[in-house]
Amino acid sequence: MVGGDDNGAREGGCGCGAVRYTLASPPMFVHCCHCTECQRQTGGAFAVNALIEADRIAVRQGAIREVMLPTESGGGLATQQCGECGAVLWMYYPGAGRGVAFLRAGTLDEPAACPPDIHIFTRSKQAWVRLPDGVLAVEGYYPMRETWPEDRFARLLAAKKAAGS
Repeated sequence: MVGGDDNGAREGGCGCGAVRYTLASPPMFVHCCHCTECQRQTGGAFAVNALIEADRIAVRQGAIREVMLPTESGGGLATQQCGECGAVLWMYYPGAGRGVAFLRAGTLDEPAACPPDIHIFTRSKQAWVRLPDGVLAVEGYYPMRETWPEDRFARLLAAKKAAGS
């Protein structure tokens, strides 16, 4: 598990190199989401999202543009993309508000440093995707308070409160 295990900053950016960012701390928790929306948005079998306080992402170079995508709930997904190549770097989900960013872990320079803490929406997982034995996996979403370590959950609550969500 990554969130809270060290204090090392992480760096990342888009595919074209126009945007570079730094994370001030490790993410709180990492989801590997197998829902059909993540499959559609990434063009892959799943998305790996590292949840981190939005104010802990510092854009060091380049311009970010926001593109809204529709969601089943109607709330809309606010994607933060490279202004040049359009690569999605992180998103804001309506339920989490603007205080919590869902950073695409694949945009990190070292994505292996952020392995999934949980696999979610496995009911729509591609049949050819095999999850390792012993990983935390659920068919849909999950109760965060019961699943996250207390210190990481406290970070989540603080981020949501600071953003007014």
